[in-house]
Amino acid sequence: MPEPTSQTVDIDGRQLKVSNLDKVLYPLTGTTKANLIAYYVAIAPVMLPHLAGRGVTLVRHPNGVGTDGFFEKRCPSHRPDWLGTVDDPGDRRGAIAACALDEPASLVWTANLAALELHTHMAKGRDLDAPTMLVLDLDPGPGVDLAGCCEVALWLREILESVDLVAFAKTSGSKGLQMYVPLNTPHDYDHTSSFALAMGQLLAKREPKRVLTEMTKAKRNNKVLVDWSQNSRHKTTITPYSTRARDRPTVSTPIGWDEVTAGAEGEPLTFDIDEVPSRVERLGDLFADTLTLKQHLPKRN
Repeated sequence: MPEPTSQTVDIDGRQLKVSNLDKVLYPLTGTTKANLIAYYVAIAPVMLPHLAGRGVTLVRHPNGVGTDGFFEKRCPSHRPDWLGTVDDPGDRRGAIAACALDEPASLVWTANLAALELHTHMAKGRDLDAPTMLVLDLDPGPGVDLAGCCEVALWLREILESVDLVAFAKTSGSKGLQMYVPLNTPHDYDHTSSFALAMGQLLAKREPKRVLTEMTKAKRNNKVLVDWSQNSRHKTTITPYSTRARDRPTVSTPIGWDEVTAGAEGEPLTFDIDEVPSRVERLGDLFADTLTLKQHLPKRN
C-alpha cells in the first residue's frame, strides 16, 4: 500500500501538518479533505466567534461519510502544543478538557482529523452552569419536511415576540431547523429548559395535529417535535457553519426570517460548503447578534 501523503501548511503563522488531502470524505459529491479544509479556512472569520470559549465535541469520520464515525469530547493528546483547551461538562466524573477552537489553524486541524461535525454547548467553559442562549430544535417526524419546520418556527417566533424576545434561525444542515434565543445575561439551565418546554407545550396545545414535545416515536408522524431538551448542561447542538456528516457536505446555516417565510412556502433551504462562503460574503453573519444581544426570559412562577 502507498504511504500516506502529508505536507506542512502555514495558517496565519502556524505550521500545521495535513495529510491525505485527496481523500474523498463525501463519495456522492466527490468532496475531498482538501475541499473541507478550504471551506473552514474561508468560513473561519464568522465561525470562530461562535466557538470561542465553548467546549467542542468533534464528530469524526476518518474514512468519510457512510462509514463508522465516533464522538470525541476530550481534546486528543496529540493536538499541537499551541492548541489550548476549555472546560467541558464531561460526565458524572467531572469536567474534561475539550479543544479550544479559537483561530483558523485550529479549524484546519479539526478538518485534517476528518471532524465532519462540530458541536458546542449553550454555556461557555468559564461557567458551565450559565447558558448564554436558549435553543429550540425543530425536528420533523415522518410525513413532514423542512417547510413544516419553517411554519412551526414562524409560530414560535410570534409567541417569543409576545414576551419581547428576539430569536434567530438556522438550518440544522440535516432535516430540521433550529431557533436560538440569545440571552447573554445571568440564567441557569433550569430556567432555559423549563421555558423552552413551556414554549413547545403552548404551541402543541394550540396546534395539536402539527406539533408535539414528547420524544415518543410512535406519536411523531406528520408532526414537528419541538425539542426543548437540548437546554441541558451536558448536551450540545451543531455549531453555526459546521458541516454535517450526511450524504452531501451540507452546512448548518443561519438564515433570515424572510427565508424562513419562503421556506414555509416550499423554497429550498439547503446549503453546502460550495455555497456558504459566498453567501456570508454577501449577507454577513446572520447569527452575529446572538453573541451580544442581551435578553431576559420571563421570570419563573
